[in-house]
Amino acid sequence: MPPQAPYCEGAKRPFDPNTLIRDWHKHPSPEKGPFSSSITLIFGLSQEDKYVYNAGPAGVTLLQAQTALLAKGKNGLHAWYRDGEGNEIPPPIVDDVVAYADLFDPSKSIAAALRAFESNAKKGSRRHEIAQHLSSHLILPRAGLIPGKNKRQHMNPYYDFWRWSCKELEWGGPFPNTASTKTSHHVLPVFYHHFGCVVPSYAALYMIAQLAQPKGGPKVPSKPILDIGSGSGYWTFMLRKLALPTHMSPLVVHAIDNQRSLYRTMWVDDTIRATGEDYLDEHDGGKDAILLLVYPQTEEEFVPKTVEHYTGGVIVVAATQNADGFTAFKEETMDAWMKREHPEFEHAAQIPLPSFAGKDEALYVFERRDSSAQEASQS
Repeated sequence: MPPQAPYCEGAKRPFDPNTLIRDWHKHPSPEKGPFSSSITLIFGLSQEDKYVYNAGPAGVTLLQAQTALLAKGKNGLHAWYRDGEGNEIPPPIVDDVVAYADLFDPSKSIAAALRAFESNAKKGSRRHEIAQHLSSHLILPRAGLIPGKNKRQHMNPYYDFWRWSCKELEWGGPFPNTASTKTSHHVLPVFYHHFGCVVPSYAALYMIAQLAQPKGGPKVPSKPILDIGSGSGYWTFMLRKLALPTHMSPLVVHAIDNQRSLYRTMWVDDTIRATGEDYLDEHDGGKDAILLLVYPQTEEEFVPKTVEHYTGGVIVVAATQNADGFTAFKEETMDAWMKREHPEFEHAAQIPLPSFAGKDEALYVFERRDSSAQEASQS
């Protein structure tokens, strides 16, 4: 089957992801809105666009999403924070919402930023609850895997839209009761279809790139990254576009998806149409590759089957870090399942990801233990 060029369904002009990223600084900020106009302008859509963005049992149009935004917090549209009895409680103040979004600024170290986010939080505030929650789940990787503070530039349209959504939806990050949140917002299906299910932060992309580096330096090819269940291809695209230091080997990223789910926008032209287990069986189990699962589905035992067929040493998963049932498993987290079912893998890292309103998402890293370490962990 010949490759299909990147596209946006219903666009009035060809969709060129490389041009979009190159000229991203020329596009008006999503904050200058309205949201529907920003989407139609960036993706070349008609102002009278009628496309239905399906996500789950319901679907919305751009007009319906814009109407919901204009309603602000009426009828519980911004009820992301509730107490243990289910009663709505106040969200973080605006400054704290901005501070949460800034955690994922590409120029910052996520570890240092999270410490500052917590230390500057007023005791008993919603921000303090959020900071403690995020810190309690943080597992820093070994030295060198996450970027330090640096005045770097990183073009990431999804991150910019997500930052805007935090202020617009009064969302300052997840806290313990987020696990009970079952509602979402009309904007989310639009994000899903144009970008993907979760935002790749710079820290997440950098960590994946570091994990793929060979021991022999830049003259040795990097380990292939297998983006299984790649969806729209946004994570694959952003990994391929990631600017790397000269001492690092270029990344090789394969987008693999059975393409049963439809996305309005596709960012890559070379998605390999296959199930995860079929692809792995045909490629030596991905023995020398990194396995990347972004927002893995809960249906059809997708995660168990894929992990079972993988023979390599590193699994990276972008998923929810609470048992809300949105990703991987209906009633448990990815790390709990891996600890029970695959003790041969060590839970090596877990860092927060930019989480959409009402969600609690993180990047997990699991590394295969050597035989002696595995025996010690089981004794």
